[in-house]
Amino acid sequence: MERTAVNPVTWSVEMGFNQGELVSGHTRTLYVSGQTAMSDEGKPQHEGDMAGQLALSIDNVEAVLAEAGMSLANLVRLNVYTTDVDQLFQHYGELAGRLGAAGVAPTTTMLGVTRLAIPGQLVELEGTAVA
Repeated sequence: MERTAVNPVTWSVEMGFNQGELVSGHTRTLYVSGQTAMSDEGKPQHEGDMAGQLALSIDNVEAVLAEAGMSLANLVRLNVYTTDVDQLFQHYGELAGRLGAAGVAPTTTMLGVTRLAIPGQLVELEGTAVA
């Protein structure tokens, strides 16, 4: 698989994401459903704790990727949904750090929403990965 960053402007790179990613030569695409701070038993975790929920949401994305033989390095798209954009920005370094450690800057969209499907959840991550 070959990835080429497409950035007609450079401000997004400083924030840890590319404006676009051209992917060629891949053989598999994985669409990752929204992952929240849920335990393996399907119980919400870290109520009211944005940092805890974000960390567990990333862990859950990684678990889905690993099950498909992939890692964060394969992410080409990441959608971030949150009920509190300002609070998420206070902890965004956790997500950016994990992506940076994996050597990726996937295209990213962040949306503020009134609520998520599970009451008490503050952040949800969904993505697309290629290998």
